[in-house]
Amino acid sequence: MDENCDCKKGTCDCGCDCCGGEGGFDRQFLTKAEQIEELESYLAELKLELQAVEEHLADLRK
Repeated sequence: MDENCDCKKGTCDCGCDCCGGEGGFDRQFLTKAEQIEELESYLAELKLELQAVEEHLADLRK
């Protein structure tokens, strides 16, 4: 067990197997295709947020 492990608290980011984690490492770099996919998803979320704000403003102005 990692000395910084919070397993006893029910949460852990140490990556060890003692907490049911998968072990190994977390990827730090994305491929170009993954970056594009994430940015397109983010853009879609922003567009939905903009639509919601516009609808809310329209309701307030009534």
